[in-house]
Amino acid sequence: MKIKIMRGACAAGAVTASLLALLAAVPAQAESASPRAAQAAGLAQAEPVPDKSLELPAPTGSQSMGTVSLHLVDRSRPDPWVPTAKTRELMVSLWYPAEKGAGRSAPYMTDEEAAALLKGQNITDVPSEVVSGIRTHAVTGARPVGRKGTLPLVVLSPGFTMSRSSLTSLAEELASRGYVVVGIDHVHESYGTSLPGGRLAGCVACKEQEADAWKFGDKAVKGRQADVSFVLDRLLGRHPVWKGARLIDRSRIGMAGHSLGGSSTPWTMLKDPRVRAGINMDGTFFVPIPDKGLARPFMLMGAGEVHEPGGKDFTWGRDWARMTDWKRWLTVEGGDHASFTDYPLLTKQSARELEITRAYVAAFMDRHLRGRDQRLLDGPSGTFPEVKFWK
Repeated sequence: MKIKIMRGACAAGAVTASLLALLAAVPAQAESASPRAAQAAGLAQAEPVPDKSLELPAPTGSQSMGTVSLHLVDRSRPDPWVPTAKTRELMVSLWYPAEKGAGRSAPYMTDEEAAALLKGQNITDVPSEVVSGIRTHAVTGARPVGRKGTLPLVVLSPGFTMSRSSLTSLAEELASRGYVVVGIDHVHESYGTSLPGGRLAGCVACKEQEADAWKFGDKAVKGRQADVSFVLDRLLGRHPVWKGARLIDRSRIGMAGHSLGGSSTPWTMLKDPRVRAGINMDGTFFVPIPDKGLARPFMLMGAGEVHEPGGKDFTWGRDWARMTDWKRWLTVEGGDHASFTDYPLLTKQSARELEITRAYVAAFMDRHLRGRDQRLLDGPSGTFPEVKFWK
């Protein structure tokens, strides 16, 4: 199965005046597409499904991986999108180094989540099991391994309308290299999140996003910061929710986000000093970095011309000037908004963009959470000629 991607670009003028284009890199030839459809991977026009199922590219690290999913409830605040819900529910997945042994690889996502994603993208001729059945590499419930207090932690926050599963390949790569990774489903911000009891939470936030993109962005970024800080509290507190939490080094925490998740990363770092380093992958800065600046390592990874200096997303140049510590600004030539997710595997049957994302994110985290010199971050590479460095 190959799904053709609608090329991500504001540059062709499809919706140049729209903030939605900055958030989602609205496809140039999709002028009639709904804003919500543009928020996700831009999946469209499915072709026949092959006999062979899809599989995420194998991680390059040396360690076996485990994964677990957790349902967390923050009873200190109501849900920001459903005021009648007096608590904030979240679904998170953890990927981590694990004992090698037999076991079932984890499902990519639930069939209900896959069906909601396809419906949100207006795709009617692709069976949901094609997406939910993508083969992964981490084993469900495998026993964590490592010495107490030694494993760095990376938080992953997905794009708007996307679930935490959209960053699975990146999470597995980091886990295979000795990181604990926590991916967060910000409930009511994705097309569908499966909750305990057979419930499926839909995208309630989509209505607010369509009404006022700036106002929505501000609210969503601040809400995601609260989500991340709550998850860190539950992982690192006196009574952690995960049995492997004792392995985490609390002084070495990073965060990477795609789209709205990337937008939320610097704000989270400003509000939560536990997050030492961050990456924004193709997200508009809805909440500006304040004039006092962000004095921790940060990397921008963008797709194509939209996020080059002087591109359509003016917020990158504005906030780049306010990053006062180590920083890098990279773009992927020929990339699109979905390039930093698993979806190029679906849309292009290509793992090249996943390879680029995994290599640069891992290099950044190794440099700033492990203190390892990474020449890949020093300038253009013959291995990845698509990646441009900007100052």
